[in-house]
Amino acid sequence: MAVVLDDHLVSLTCDNCGDTVAGPRVPSDGEVVWPLVSEYGWSGSPLSDGPHRCAHCTRLGPASGGMPGGILGIEHLGDVTVVTVAGDVDLDTGDTLRIALRHAADMGGHVLVDLARTDLVDSTALGLLVRAHRAAAERGASLCVVATSPLIRQVLQVTRLDEVFPVVGSRAEALAGLQTDR
Repeated sequence: MAVVLDDHLVSLTCDNCGDTVAGPRVPSDGEVVWPLVSEYGWSGSPLSDGPHRCAHCTRLGPASGGMPGGILGIEHLGDVTVVTVAGDVDLDTGDTLRIALRHAADMGGHVLVDLARTDLVDSTALGLLVRAHRAAAERGASLCVVATSPLIRQVLQVTRLDEVFPVVGSRAEALAGLQTDR
């Protein structure tokens, strides 16, 4: 979505994650936002009323039907970025999770990785979670994981990652814990 701020400025909002950028309005046609879309590496409609996706979300893939590699979405809830994952997270799908976690880190604040719809994680996923935890800690934030699958919880316990970052049973519990981390 694009919003004309004044005669000289237009703002774009990513339809997926809510990020915004602002830039000069094309003098000849206030409805055309393609120069701003292309300058920032966004994708979407050249018109202001069409869908737009920021550079991070563009790399994650198409918005319709969920994102590839099991990433269902990225939400920004105050100072918490929630990455919702589904299906298996392994060597084949890990790159998409890596991009999503990098986007979450770029947003600053805490990171919640929701694995409630995830069936399997391998060492690729575990490494990405450790890396995301370290990145969050370096900026004074926390990473929390929601895991409802007994198998995933067991993997996190056996690897002792549940001692490195909180592993909880629900999104509400994770958000409450991250709120107290401030």
